[in-house]
Amino acid sequence: MTTSAINERIEINPEVLTGKAVIKGTRIAVEFILELLANDWPYETILENYPQLKKADILAAIDYARIIIQEEQFRPVKVEE
Repeated sequence: MTTSAINERIEINPEVLTGKAVIKGTRIAVEFILELLANDWPYETILENYPQLKKADILAAIDYARIIIQEEQFRPVKVEE
């Protein structure tokens, strides 16, 4: 996915969810989509439960996260069990 495709689907607006990255025109955060995917929700289930989303929105959320992580500096993360 290109940066322009991400820009078409993802927005950061301080007045929406305190500036978290969301799918444009919704209050659905990129973080929330990633959480659903991490909890083994298939694309189809996400789309059924959130009909305002398109598959391209989910892919944009994944790609946005990939870009953020690429630019991030390494910091050890403690995972609580």
